[in-house]
Amino acid sequence: MKNGINPVSFIAMAEHDKNLRPLVGLGVMIIKDGKILLGKRKGSHGAGQFAFPGGHFEYMESFEDSLRREVREEAGIEIKNIRFLRLYNLKEHAPKHYADLAFVADWDSGEPKVLEPEKCESWGWYDMDKLPQPAFVTTASFVESYKTGKNFYDA
Repeated sequence: MKNGINPVSFIAMAEHDKNLRPLVGLGVMIIKDGKILLGKRKGSHGAGQFAFPGGHFEYMESFEDSLRREVREEAGIEIKNIRFLRLYNLKEHAPKHYADLAFVADWDSGEPKVLEPEKCESWGWYDMDKLPQPAFVTTASFVESYKTGKNFYDA
């Protein structure tokens, strides 16, 4: 039993509803002066945990447009030099299931501010070797990917 939910129930639910499909989530590790931007989550899965800006990939968006939109909506800053980091099969918050795409980018302009207070309580710049705790389940994989080049996590 994971997260208090019986895995057999998920299988039965999936068999019952053939329309269940994973969603696509995007996140971006933004680097400024050797620090990374993390927000303390609210509301959704992972409340109280530190995570990178991101959200849902929208229909007909490019990855870069989606990331720029999410970062502007959440923190009000601009990013540049966006590049792919890793793919993660995120099932730890079942029944939510995501194909989680991670990217890395450089900070371009603006100071982070909380623009979606129902989703995030604060933003801060942190040393990637001293991540604030508790960290969201995918946060460590961003840093590991950045440092090692590992780009595929299939749980």
